[in-house]
Amino acid sequence: MAKSFCSLTYHIIFSTKDREPWLTAEIRPRVHAFIGGLVKREGGVPVMIGGVADHMHILAELRQDKAVSDAICAIKAISSGWVRDNMSRCGGFGWQTGYGAFSVSQSNVAKVSDYIVRQEEHHRRIGFQEEYLKFLRAHGVACDDVGLWR
Repeated sequence: MAKSFCSLTYHIIFSTKDREPWLTAEIRPRVHAFIGGLVKREGGVPVMIGGVADHMHILAELRQDKAVSDAICAIKAISSGWVRDNMSRCGGFGWQTGYGAFSVSQSNVAKVSDYIVRQEEHHRRIGFQEEYLKFLRAHGVACDDVGLWR
């Protein structure tokens, strides 16, 4: 083939440090918008960004020539500093070290977008840890349930 084509859409999930509820409803829209800008800065396309007080969901198309881990590391590092510097009462803010990044086919982008939009409703029924374990299992990721939350 004369050209290369890629469709790399990821559902990225990460939590606040110790799953503290830093992301109040008041600041969440600004944080989401800032993270959308960071996705673009990394050469990606933010499709949907959402979450609740203790974690984020990002649906994004990312570049094929950059490691997913590098893009997520940059997004988390820059956004944590920005939150500490720009949100009152968030001086101790930080993200948990790890993250989940799950591939999403184009046929499921609308479904995942809808899931992210409905996070507050969803988390009235299920906690973050249970939700995250379901994602890991659904994607065939083996993990140590105990060491996962340190």
